[in-house]
Amino acid sequence: MQVTETLNEGLKRAYELILTAEELDAKVNAKLAEAQPEIEMKGFRKGKVPMPLLKKQFGQRLMGESMQEAIDEAMSKHFEDSGDRPALQPEVKMTNEDWKEGDDVNVEMSYEKLPEVPEVDFSGVEIEKLVVKADDAAVEEALASLAETAQDFKDRRKGTKAKDGDQVVIDFVGKVDGEPFEGGAAEDYPLVLGSNSFIPGFEEQLVGVKVEEEKSVEVTFPEEYGAEHLAGKAAVFDVTVKAVKEPVAAEVDDELAKKFGAEDLESLKGQIRERLEAEYTGAARQVMKRGLLDKLDTLVSFELPPSLVDAEAKQIAHQLYHEEHPEDHGHDHGEMEPTDEHKTLAERRVRLGLLLAEIGQKAEVEVTDAEMTQAIMAQARQYPGQERAFFDFVRQNAQMQQQLRAPIFEDKVIDHIAEQATVTEKEITKEELQTAVEALDDE
Repeated sequence: MQVTETLNEGLKRAYELILTAEELDAKVNAKLAEAQPEIEMKGFRKGKVPMPLLKKQFGQRLMGESMQEAIDEAMSKHFEDSGDRPALQPEVKMTNEDWKEGDDVNVEMSYEKLPEVPEVDFSGVEIEKLVVKADDAAVEEALASLAETAQDFKDRRKGTKAKDGDQVVIDFVGKVDGEPFEGGAAEDYPLVLGSNSFIPGFEEQLVGVKVEEEKSVEVTFPEEYGAEHLAGKAAVFDVTVKAVKEPVAAEVDDELAKKFGAEDLESLKGQIRERLEAEYTGAARQVMKRGLLDKLDTLVSFELPPSLVDAEAKQIAHQLYHEEHPEDHGHDHGEMEPTDEHKTLAERRVRLGLLLAEIGQKAEVEVTDAEMTQAIMAQARQYPGQERAFFDFVRQNAQMQQQLRAPIFEDKVIDHIAEQATVTEKEITKEELQTAVEALDDE
């Protein structure tokens, strides 16, 4: 096949591919000759069907296959010989639309090639690594928070009115049209007011009740209530208040520790300290990563494929639109027009993305099967009860696999760069770390 360059401008390339009628005919004949021994046709023995008859019967279909194969082969050879890597899928179109059998096939192929990414010497790159220790005050604060989540309730003084957040122990019988209904009664039921665990309007009517008080609570079941025979129905609950209790934080002791799976209080403190420092390390890494990317962005400069920048700018505009309009869950808002700010950010992302990809490729950075499985499991936990379905979905979806693989690959490349750079540690407080993390969102 004849290949002629028609455009060479920056990263843009275009070529004219000509598949002559003779080449196409030869490919069709080769396919027919290969298939001939296995073909049976009425009036002929297997493998003895004449070539002209085969060509008449199957030639048109094989011609289309042969065209596509010839074009694919020419493209593969071109990219192998030239070393070009297209930024996006090349655009391929037939230019002689009035083509008929016996004519040459004229095809135009165009694409934007990925740029040559310059080498970077990381030995001169300086990175600051923030370090935060979990001090006793932070551990005690976390312990107090755990104690609140493990709160107990103690009886209020008799005659005290129940407040929002209090626990009331009640007997109740629910009736619809004066008749009790199944599942509408209970004894010694502990209900925390404000927990929204009962029908809307129920808990609010118990605010202010006292021990031994009897009260009729009138509510209406929601239209979408699970039990169809009760949905939308008005009901009256006869309630007897047996206790009014106030919330109290659990004691910070060995018993609290055991509630959270630790042997004793000291073991729980040790677990909390480890968890806090792991959180601090994760946050500090994000700050370090942003600082490193900022430095890399100033170290390299090369031409960017406009198609990648445009696509990234549109994606940024689309993402920011939904962040600013969380109520709009659809995608029928039309195409978002990127601003200059979006385009500048897109250029940074594309430049750094190409740089990290190049560095990772040269360093032979790979994402292992174990790392992918761990990432899939982490995502699957967001769909309790549907983990297996999520695993199957990811296995069958190459785009989803890439979305999970990309951040792992990027982090491993960042680690590879950090190993060669000069890293200095700086110990700071958790408040200073929080300020640094918040600054990331402001940029």
